[in-house]
Amino acid sequence: MADNVRFTLNDKHVEIVGVSPVTTLLDWLRDHRGLRGTKEGCAEGDCGACTVVLEREGRRDAVNSCIVLLGQLDGQSVRTVEGLRGVDGGPHPVQTAMAEADATQCGFCTPGFVMSALAHASNGGTADPEAIHEALAGNLCRCTGYRPIVEAMTRIAGLAVEPPPAPLLSPRTTSTAFDGAFFAPRSLDELLALRAAHPEAFLLAGGTDLGLLASRERKPPKAVIHLMHVPELAAISATADKITIGAAATYEAAAPTLIEAFPALRPYLSRLGSRQIRNMGTIGGNIGTASPIGDMPPVLLALEASLTLVSKRGTREIPLDAFFLDYRKTELAADEIIQSLSMPRLWAGETFHCDKVSKRRDQDISTVAGAYRVRIRNGRIEDARLAFGGMAATPRRARAAEAALLKDGFAAAIEAIETDFKPLDDWRGSAAYRRQVAANLLRRLELRLAEPGRVLEVEAL
Repeated sequence: MADNVRFTLNDKHVEIVGVSPVTTLLDWLRDHRGLRGTKEGCAEGDCGACTVVLEREGRRDAVNSCIVLLGQLDGQSVRTVEGLRGVDGGPHPVQTAMAEADATQCGFCTPGFVMSALAHASNGGTADPEAIHEALAGNLCRCTGYRPIVEAMTRIAGLAVEPPPAPLLSPRTTSTAFDGAFFAPRSLDELLALRAAHPEAFLLAGGTDLGLLASRERKPPKAVIHLMHVPELAAISATADKITIGAAATYEAAAPTLIEAFPALRPYLSRLGSRQIRNMGTIGGNIGTASPIGDMPPVLLALEASLTLVSKRGTREIPLDAFFLDYRKTELAADEIIQSLSMPRLWAGETFHCDKVSKRRDQDISTVAGAYRVRIRNGRIEDARLAFGGMAATPRRARAAEAALLKDGFAAAIEAIETDFKPLDDWRGSAAYRRQVAANLLRRLELRLAEPGRVLEVEAL
């Protein structure tokens, strides 16, 4: 007999009966609970009107309820704008700040901004403009203008916000199944047994891509195996030699380890989706979807990443170079899952840089993404790994450019990049534009290496 999904909503225990676990949280809140403060704007996790907060492990994390499935919430604690109140029972301080700063007009987007502001204040967010910008990058407003919203965020930054309440529910310790189609294993052995028995099932980690089937497409998957409760897939470790990230570790959880090892990733990760997306999305999911314009694969290719793939048949490790076969096709067998990815730390004399070019600065998919690991000794480049996304049917290394760079320098590498790729040609950018961007990114890399102190980013004029 299948279990029911149960979680905490605005400090009250709820148990879902008679509703599919692949229903989005947004639809359930509005249609089944009558909580209509949470809005649908885009149905794909871009606009932030649907933002709610997950209260977990002493934190409050903003997420997009339009792409979160009910099955993902089992045992979690959710707060919507209707669940906010001050200590005296009146408006919450975040709501007061929004009102006093005149930070609302039509009000459609306001609940989402309020919940993002709550998460920012609760997690120690500062009034620094860059910190506020990053906190609000996943929330769009059409009519108020952002100045008063930023003013409200400045007022509540550093506010003494009450900590999340203790969870009402104890976590499950054994594998569960909801509605006979949503499986939530709690161990690697349970996961591998389910994968072998249900090779047709979708593997669901954060759901920032898969959730679109239920929200935008209105074609929810028939069978799902949820990965986020398997400890081995969430593990993150760092040794003197390498970094290992579990495939189901979220970007937000993995970011401190990655940035410590590769500082150039700090600005890059801040543009990988929004705070809401990074709180749910996983690097393993970004690899598994095998999109040619995913942000992380070029980075991982340049960093010489390898994957650990597991099934009931055993474990195998393959370089990421060998994982992507063709458009949306990979080496992953029907009964396998990605357990983790590993990459070596930078060696002495090595440097790493990465770039993302997109039509918008925030909340946009790459037109071209580039990543470069270069080893310099005695003033000469003796090794280089150059990888790009958006330039072919799969993320790929620019091997001809690598060879030309080592032999004849950057001018030859820039010329050779033409032979490495037959770029995509779509509304994000023509093939000719992408080739030019890739060449220009190599020129930028040359300047970075020649003049390390030179400022090459243009953020504002």
